[in-house]
Amino acid sequence: MKISYDHKTDTLTVIFKEDVRVVESDEDKPGVILDYDESRNLILLEVLDASHRVTDACKIEYQTT
Repeated sequence: MKISYDHKTDTLTVIFKEDVRVVESDEDKPGVILDYDESRNLILLEVLDASHRVTDACKIEYQTT
């Protein structure tokens, strides 16, 4: 999994699977884009205007349980 934040575009991107072809994109909610592979598995999540939608777009915490 790869998480990145682009200050210039104010976009937060979470990549669940790399090097997989996107066959469908869906804007689930305004500004939240979900990309799927050919088996309808979620492979990428993109949040537009991230600084307005998340607490701190520059701070990333990762936790496993």
